[in-house]
Amino acid sequence: MGLIIISVIFMVIGFILSSRLKSKFRHYAQIPLQNGMSGAEVAAAMLKYNQIYDVKITQVDGELTDHYNPADQTVNLSSDVYHGRSIAAAAVAAHECGHAVQHATAYSFLQMRSKLVPVVNIAAGLQQYLFMFGLAGMGFFKSPILLIIALIAFGVTTLFSLITLPVEFDASKRALVWLDGSGFARGAEYDGAKDALTWAAMTYVAAALAALVQFLYLLWALLGSRE
Repeated sequence: MGLIIISVIFMVIGFILSSRLKSKFRHYAQIPLQNGMSGAEVAAAMLKYNQIYDVKITQVDGELTDHYNPADQTVNLSSDVYHGRSIAAAAVAAHECGHAVQHATAYSFLQMRSKLVPVVNIAAGLQQYLFMFGLAGMGFFKSPILLIIALIAFGVTTLFSLITLPVEFDASKRALVWLDGSGFARGAEYDGAKDALTWAAMTYVAAALAALVQFLYLLWALLGSRE
């Protein structure tokens, strides 16, 4: 039950951060870039600057669904970012291109995260069943064997969340350095881009903290069951 309470608490925190993030991006989406370039054009310029010519820039549905896919080497931008000519669009586009640069330069944390994806998918599936058992009040946390299985599953997702932090922070750093150095965003534009990306990073910090607390709770439960 304690694990479920922890999950609910961090779910609320995540919701608050997500709402704040959306508010920030909507604010900066109303502030146009002085150069008038769209997010797709900013992305193309950053890729070209880093001499990356094998990555495609595509448009995807949804809000804040932007991501880089290392499997097919695509920078996928939501409609508002792809067509947007704002500080928010430039920040997001540059951030996703930051991941493309990481891929091209064999950034170690990105490589580790990519290798963990298949294992994480299995672990996440196990977690869903564990939560179902917990909600059903089956008291499986009294079983050392089941606790060890839970600990392994949560350990994998915790490791993935922690590795994600340097990946995301580094991508934002690369984006901001390029935006400033290239002159695409300076002064107030740069400050706005940094603010938006900082709030985006906070959602990853909250997710990593939630995963770590859940893992430590399970470890405590396992150690307690052996006394």
